[in-house]
Amino acid sequence: MTDPRHLARRYRRARLLRWCCLAAVVFALSCVMLLLFDITRKGIGGFSVQRLSLSVRFDPELLGLEGLEPRPEDLQFADFPALLSASLAALIPGAGGDGSQWTALLDDNADFLLYERLLADPRLLGTEVGFELPLSGWAERYLDEAGSKQYATLVEAELLSTLDWLVEQGLVHLRFNDTFFSAGDSRSPSSAGIHSALLGSLYTLLVCFLLSFPVGVATAIYFEEFAPSNRWITLLEININNLAAVPSIIFGLLGLAVVINFFGLPRSVPLVGGIVLALMTLPTIIIASRSAIRAVPPSVREAALALGASRMEVIGHHVVPLALPGMLTGAIIGMAQALGETAPLLLIGMVAFVVSPPTGLMDPAAVLPVQIFLWADSPERGFIELTSAAIMVLLAFLGVMNIGAVLLRRRFERRW
Repeated sequence: MTDPRHLARRYRRARLLRWCCLAAVVFALSCVMLLLFDITRKGIGGFSVQRLSLSVRFDPELLGLEGLEPRPEDLQFADFPALLSASLAALIPGAGGDGSQWTALLDDNADFLLYERLLADPRLLGTEVGFELPLSGWAERYLDEAGSKQYATLVEAELLSTLDWLVEQGLVHLRFNDTFFSAGDSRSPSSAGIHSALLGSLYTLLVCFLLSFPVGVATAIYFEEFAPSNRWITLLEININNLAAVPSIIFGLLGLAVVINFFGLPRSVPLVGGIVLALMTLPTIIIASRSAIRAVPPSVREAALALGASRMEVIGHHVVPLALPGMLTGAIIGMAQALGETAPLLLIGMVAFVVSPPTGLMDPAAVLPVQIFLWADSPERGFIELTSAAIMVLLAFLGVMNIGAVLLRRRFERRW
C-alpha cells in the first residue's frame, strides 16, 4: 500500500514543477514584451515628422538665374539658401529683410528640397509654391518634449519663441513620415529612409531563395530516395547537420574569400549577398526538406509502384507534392533567418553609405539589418527613433514570414 506521506510529497513536487515551468514562461514573455515595448516607445516617433508650412516664390533674382528657362546645370549653382531665408523673412514678423537666422528651425536639407522641386519642374520659376518643410532635429525634440527647459541654454531664446509662435499660428503640422519609406540613407535624420535598404533586402532574399531552395530540395531528395547507406553518406549527413550550427560570420568569411576574392564579383551588391545567405540557409532547408519527405507514408510509394509507376514518377508525382508544404515551411524559416543576418553581409562590404535605391542585382545596396547597424552607431540623437522604427519594420517582416510558414503548413498539410 502506498504511503500517504510519500504520495503527498510527490503531488507537492509535481505542483512545484508546474509552477516553476509556468514562472519560466511568464518570465520569458515578460522579457519579450518589455523589449517590444521599449522598441515601440522609441520608434513610434520615427513614423511621424513635424513640418513647417512655408510659401516660397522662386525668384530668379534671388537664385541668381537669368531667364525663366534655366538649364539643370545652372540650378546646381543657384542660391537656394538665400531663397529659403527670404521666404522665412516674409513669414516671420519682425525678421527684416534677412531671415538667415531662422533657417536653424529647418532641417539642413530643406534648401535641397526646393532644388529638387524646381529641377523636376523648371516652369515653377517665377511662381509661388507651397511647401511643408521638415523641422530641424532639435526643434522636433523641443516640440515632442513640450518645451523642455534643457534647450533654454542650448538654443537662443528668440528661436524658441519664434518656434512657439509658429505653432500657435498653426503653421507647424505633425505629418506621417513618408520620407522614411521613400528615401535612402542620409546624414540628416529627417531626410533618411529605408527605401534603398528594403529593395536591397528584397533583391538579396530573391537570390538567396532561387539558389538555396532548388539545391536544398534536390539534396534532400537524393539523401532520402537515392543515396546508398554507407559511411560516406553518413559523413555527409553529419556535416550538413553541423553546418546548420556554424556561426553566420563564417559564411561571410567564405563569401569574402571565394565569391569576391576568387571569382572577382564586386562588393556590396545583392548578388554576392544572396549567394552568401544561400550558403547559410542551405543546411536548414535540407534538414527541413528531408523531414518533410520522411513524413510521407511508405504506403504512398508502395501503392504507386504497385500500379506501375516508375521511381521518378513516384517521387515527382506523389512524394514531392505531399512533402512540398514542409519544404516551403523550412524555406520560409530559412529566409526569415537570412533576413535578420548582419555579420556575413558586413564582411562582404554591404555596409556602404547607399542613397539611391538599387535597380538590379549588380548595383550597390544596403540591407535592412545593416542599415539598422549604421543608424545605431550614429551619434545624432534623431537616428535613435529611426533605428527603433526600422527594427519595428524588420520585426513586422519576420512576423509575416513566420505566420506565412504556419499558414502554408496548415493549408496544405495532410493528416495520415
